Amino acid sequence: MGLSRNQIQKLIRDKNIEIPGKGVKPAFVLLGDEEIIVRIPEAEPLLLKPENIPLNIPFEDEHLLVVNKPPGMVVHPARGHFSGTLVHALLSHTSDLSAIGGQTRPGIIHRLDRDTSGLMIVAKSDVAHSKLARDLSARKIKREYIALVWGHMPQESGCIDGYIGHNPKDHKKMAVVKSGKSAQTDYCVELDYSLLSLVRFRLHTGRTHQIRVHAQYIGHPVFGDPDYGGREERLGGIIAEKRPLAEELLKIIQRQALHSGRLVFHHPITAETIEIEAPLPEDMRKVIAKLQKRSP
Repeated sequence: MGLSRNQIQKLIRDKNIEIPGKGVKPAFVLLGDEEIIVRIPEAEPLLLKPENIPLNIPFEDEHLLVVNKPPGMVVHPARGHFSGTLVHALLSHTSDLSAIGGQTRPGIIHRLDRDTSGLMIVAKSDVAHSKLARDLSARKIKREYIALVWGHMPQESGCIDGYIGHNPKDHKKMAVVKSGKSAQTDYCVELDYSLLSLVRFRLHTGRTHQIRVHAQYIGHPVFGDPDYGGREERLGGIIAEKRPLAEELLKIIQRQALHSGRLVFHHPITAETIEIEAPLPEDMRKVIAKLQKRSP
């Protein structure tokens, strides 16, 4: 059927998957030879109104598209964001979007935080969506991010390994906790300045806020990150001679300096290898230009 685990769990909860004479829950264990009845409900028509918002689309065909999301754009409608999202813009761009994500997330394979910029894959057909979702779950889609982080990384390259779950002190945020889910993030230092470092990150897993949490965990939070120690919290520990430059740079970028810069994946229909890169957004380029100007 090409359904994801979440889709199957939803079908079970909605009683669209059943075994005659037995109650079925998502954790139900099959013994073998059971008759399983599966009903796939028809996709509901989309109720969201398209909005003519310009999009940067470096790749598109009849099966999928890749969009370069600007910082500040929410991916899909949610509480407090009922217009101006990437989904509203996509609905204006094309009438062909996968229905698997439901009413509010048509075509969405994976998400980026509102203030993280860069590349995202969007599915146009249900078949493409299912295959891409499986590849994402199997870690076959390579996602590389570029970020500015505070200070000097412990070594030029390495792997951050820390279980990520909800922060017990603030449930709206994530943290490295023993009860969390396994998460691994590779990193490689691209450039090292006196105040910040430009670092490339590659995800092995896709936990919520993974790079931001892992960067804070090792003591080098993403520059400008308001939730994970990358703005005022980090600024408080800067020595006096570097503080004016830090304050100047924080005025340039009003978000976490994190960008999804490279995607490599297999086309879900043709199996062709697709590799796409997106240049850094303007605010990150300005910060780097200032750093280069001040570097000895």
